[in-house]
Amino acid sequence: MSKLKIIVGTTRPTRAADRVAPWVASVAAAHERFEVEVLDLRDWPLPFFSEHFGTIGDIHDPTYSEPVVKAWNAKIKDADACVVVTGEYNHSVPGVLKNAIDSVWVSNAFRNKPVAVVGYSAGIGGGTRAIEHLAQIMVEAEAVPLRNTVVIPFVDDAFDDAGRPTSPLTSAGLAVALDDLAWWSAALEQARAAGELPPGRARLRAAMLDAESRRR
Repeated sequence: MSKLKIIVGTTRPTRAADRVAPWVASVAAAHERFEVEVLDLRDWPLPFFSEHFGTIGDIHDPTYSEPVVKAWNAKIKDADACVVVTGEYNHSVPGVLKNAIDSVWVSNAFRNKPVAVVGYSAGIGGGTRAIEHLAQIMVEAEAVPLRNTVVIPFVDDAFDDAGRPTSPLTSAGLAVALDDLAWWSAALEQARAAGELPPGRARLRAAMLDAESRRR
């Protein structure tokens, strides 16, 4: 089974994620392909991104600026796949979510792993702009953001008293996303086991250094 981490991407006291995330977790847990763990950023008080080569210590076993940063990197490294549950703040992702992704540093823990997104908003947009921004962020992290996402508009009315979606499209969207995630997770687990290329930035730097040395 793939280890699936569900990242709850907002810590706001009045967050609608408290309606969305339990439903996502319950459906994912019922999927036969996943071992599910919820990573609520409320439980991960990460410092505002301050990592640099002076804070990581041994590059092969980084200590980072605080123990919680090391623990967060290890938790993401343990994942085979991720689902991010995010609201939309000012047409983008919440700052705490961006900070949590940025804090996965040196470990390359998101690299070559699939990421699905469940977006929501109080209005008609359903978090689509946050979803699009998150895809760009995950590409830079060398993760594999999936095309099929879950879009939940008017989130205050999107679930009934039992916590079930009021729209069948919401349930269908999550089913599609989880099936895609399972397929990509299996494919990428096999690919990682066969051997990974070094990160692109490292290969580019090595190529530039090699070219410079040849010119001398």
